[in-house]
Amino acid sequence: MKQPQIPDNELIRLDTLRSLNILDTPAEERFDRLTRLAKRMFGVPMALVSLIDENRQWFKSCNGLDASETGRDISFCGHAILGDEIFLVQDAAADERFADNPLVTQFPHIRFYAGCPLKHPNGAKLGTLCILDTRPRSLSRDDLIDLRYLAEMAERELAAANLATTDELTGLSNRRGFVLLAQKSLSFCLRQNTHCALVYFDLDNFNEINNTYGEKEGDKVLKLFSEKLKANFRDSDVMGRLGGDEYVLLLNNTTASLAEAVVCKFEEVLREFNTFSRLRYRLTFARSIVTAYLHAGTSVEAMLKDAESLMQDNRRRMLIRKGLLH
Repeated sequence: MKQPQIPDNELIRLDTLRSLNILDTPAEERFDRLTRLAKRMFGVPMALVSLIDENRQWFKSCNGLDASETGRDISFCGHAILGDEIFLVQDAAADERFADNPLVTQFPHIRFYAGCPLKHPNGAKLGTLCILDTRPRSLSRDDLIDLRYLAEMAERELAAANLATTDELTGLSNRRGFVLLAQKSLSFCLRQNTHCALVYFDLDNFNEINNTYGEKEGDKVLKLFSEKLKANFRDSDVMGRLGGDEYVLLLNNTTASLAEAVVCKFEEVLREFNTFSRLRYRLTFARSIVTAYLHAGTSVEAMLKDAESLMQDNRRRMLIRKGLLH
């Protein structure tokens, strides 16, 4: 087994990493959504955001592996941060650097590894976004591009507060974060020739709840709805809060009819919640659904615009039916 070398800028690198105050912090959705998406996009059992400390690699996000850290001396990521390009090991058992590595010969029995270094703006490489498999495999040119894209998003989350892509109140993606992730997911669906659908949610009576019970209760509503979204849709689906009481969800590998069915099921979940909750109001929503046109020019922004327009039409028709609008 070959242990990873120590970078020439190790002192600066460690100072930079520790200045972020991120080591040993709880899991965060802004990183977990990236490893969920990586795991789905590449069809691998494990995906990590790994940060290389002095004597260990610590996992800020760990999807598919029940561990929080391993020794740096046996880490694949320790090798990955030594270069600028994606570090690729197609078959660890046939690679003299890793063949007798305990991570290969024992659990989790790694055979394939691909890790993209995560760089701070000062150039220090802090860790990797990596994918792992228990069988040998390779990556295409498009796969490498996609992995680098996800790593760039992780870099933004690590180093640039002004480019944050997370809604602080709910932990979901904000509009910017949703568009970035959803566009990549949409592009993946286009390449795989699979359908996807975008669902636009608009909470009912939110302003009334805010005005009647106060902003604190309004925040509670937003958090509740976010929790229900996360609990009732797939990890591979991309969701976000656009702002105010508006949410959005991109359903992967989903036709319009299937999207309608799963949203109706979600409505049933909320009806049951409303029946047994002790809230002084009901948690309900209006929604619109649009599907992607399967061609290279499809954009998430265009789908959002169509969904917003359809939502306005739906609201207008509802008011006409109630006699509140002519």
